Amino acid sequence: MTSAQQLDVETLRTDTPGVRELVHFNNAGAGLMPTSVLAAMRDHLELEAEIGGYEAAAAKADALNGFYTEHAALLNAAPENLAFQSSATHAFSTALSTIPFEPGDVILTTRNDYISNQIAFMSLRRRFGVEVVRAPDAPEGGVDVPAMVALMRERRPRVVSVTHVPTNSGLVQPVAEIGRHTRELELLYLVDACQSVGQLPVDVAEIGCDFLTATSRKFLRGPRGAGFLYASDRVLATGMEPLFIDMRGADWTTPDGYTRSDTAKRFEQWEMPYALVLGAAESVRYARGVGIDEIASRSGALAAALRDRLRELDGVRVLDKGPALAAIVTFTIEGWDAQPFKSALQAKGINSSLTGRSSAQYDFADKNVDWCLRLSPHYYNTEAEVDRVANEIKSLTA
Repeated sequence: MTSAQQLDVETLRTDTPGVRELVHFNNAGAGLMPTSVLAAMRDHLELEAEIGGYEAAAAKADALNGFYTEHAALLNAAPENLAFQSSATHAFSTALSTIPFEPGDVILTTRNDYISNQIAFMSLRRRFGVEVVRAPDAPEGGVDVPAMVALMRERRPRVVSVTHVPTNSGLVQPVAEIGRHTRELELLYLVDACQSVGQLPVDVAEIGCDFLTATSRKFLRGPRGAGFLYASDRVLATGMEPLFIDMRGADWTTPDGYTRSDTAKRFEQWEMPYALVLGAAESVRYARGVGIDEIASRSGALAAALRDRLRELDGVRVLDKGPALAAIVTFTIEGWDAQPFKSALQAKGINSSLTGRSSAQYDFADKNVDWCLRLSPHYYNTEAEVDRVANEIKSLTA
């Protein structure tokens, strides 16, 4: 489909019906699905209607196994280390449920971790008496790794948790650098890769994480209601299991006992949305066919060009900060409220997203803003669309 140097953008756009009617710069919310992803799901639903749900799953057993092999190839993992989940948040909470927290345990995280993760940490604090410690940021943006490592050594956290790319900015956190220290100190390491998988190379061996969670609907361009959990060999070997394991993840082997799966399927539940499993597998297959390095290069270049254009506009303040930035562009507009500006863009055929302070209490307090507009181009977008969006924002803010 592609060469190493340049993507065939016109072919990619032909595969993406949604681009005919609008400029979709909300891939950090949900990417536009390629036709092959839609076909994979539609075909399976039709098969279920024709022969029955159980029978359709049996007939598509080999194709369904592609969910594990495709995701494993994407992440440099083994299929046995992957589990289907209904969302990144479901995967994240499943991973947390494996940890037998006790009063006084420490969760070490950052000031930029995802809102649902932060709420989960505070819920664990309320229920079990754990302590939530957030490492400080460096002056240039992103977590201060030496300070975080010092906290690892001093506090010996029960788990270290980092969001690779926060939802509220284009920041890319140094998860592999952090992972080198968690391995050295033999600490459990949980990475939320919800916004990075599908737009950046993500290698679990390089990161050194014990758990990694993500969704299909964002930069992977898969269906909503699908995601995955990666669990390391160490997690599997030490017998970690979810709090509510079911008959998908374990066998009822004696009247009063069960035996869990040797693989990451112990984290799954028996009822599976098989059409979504097939759609998610196809979304990864499609992304790998395009090339993750090529995707990262083009998406990053489009985002950088958009930031440059926005920085030229009076009344527009670009908020992204950090030594490495992803294809998420955030900014505020002087004199506008959040929803009216988003609605004005949508009326022009431009999809965007809003983020409020309730999603980024620390980051937005540091930046002294209450909201931002988020634009997230992807590799099937064009330079002409970047210009169009910048020009529309210029017109609105004039």
